[in-house]
Amino acid sequence: MAGFVSHFTNRLDSKGRVSIPAPFRAALARDGFEGLYCIASPHAPAVDAGGNELVSEIETRLAGFAKLSADHDALAFALFGASETPKVDAEGRIVLSDMIREQTGVTDQITFVGLGYKFQLWEPERFRLHRAEAQKRALAMLSGAGPAAGGAA
Repeated sequence: MAGFVSHFTNRLDSKGRVSIPAPFRAALARDGFEGLYCIASPHAPAVDAGGNELVSEIETRLAGFAKLSADHDALAFALFGASETPKVDAEGRIVLSDMIREQTGVTDQITFVGLGYKFQLWEPERFRLHRAEAQKRALAMLSGAGPAAGGAA
């Protein structure tokens, strides 16, 4: 299966590094992206991460706005200008930046959550709470009740 699936919680080492789960590293390798692309999630206290497929989705969203417009520039600033591309070392580890730590609240552990074309970085307890809400929302949508509060993104 292509893409990012499942979730994994890993501990940070004494230098603030964490290993990206092997299945996620394999998906990044298939994607062909050098390193890792990270942006603060606009929907959650998490960081969106991925490779070319995530960047392509951002570019597709931006294409809906006229270039040189205030809306295009604001979206480009939020999704490209405030992004980071941490390097992945030979052992598959990244150093967590201040942006990642501040956005997620991570201290000593981090949860990697697959979302198909991207994955997210979460503080484990925040992930547990969000997962429960996401499951309720998904069940409501699947049962035909329509989208829960908040609508489609």
